[in-house]
Amino acid sequence: MTYAFAGALTGLVRGRFGRHGFRPAFGRHRLQLPSALRTDRAYDAVGIAERHGPGVMDLLPRAGCVLARAGRWWWIVPPQSDIGVNWPAPAVYAVGAMVTGPPGRRTGPTGSEEPGVVHWPGDGEPYTHPLLLHIAVCAAAGVSPAWPCDEGLPRS
Repeated sequence: MTYAFAGALTGLVRGRFGRHGFRPAFGRHRLQLPSALRTDRAYDAVGIAERHGPGVMDLLPRAGCVLARAGRWWWIVPPQSDIGVNWPAPAVYAVGAMVTGPPGRRTGPTGSEEPGVVHWPGDGEPYTHPLLLHIAVCAAAGVSPAWPCDEGLPRS
């Protein structure tokens, strides 16, 4: 089996065909970390409407890098932070930090996109803890956190 085919199977199993390991669709752009925070590590992003951003931020004990782009605040999370977590409807999970929307402002000699920085982590670690972020996003959305493993359990 070729590597490309194996990658496609992985994408199908995770429900991400066309998002992981393939060219992004037209109108999709990768959220770029600020140059001082760029690492060789992969990352995903969780976005919510800008109006809910401050409320979520207040509920987090520690936030990593938070970026603003196209009316959303985006929290940088480790890759695969959507596995085993049901993000509530107001949240948008971006695999590989690929977001849809108009291109950001162009900066630098290569013309790279740089979204606005809402929060800069004091320790230089770009990630926000995904489970704490999930609970904060659920609280802001007014829903109870739901975990896939909760389905099928007897209710008392």
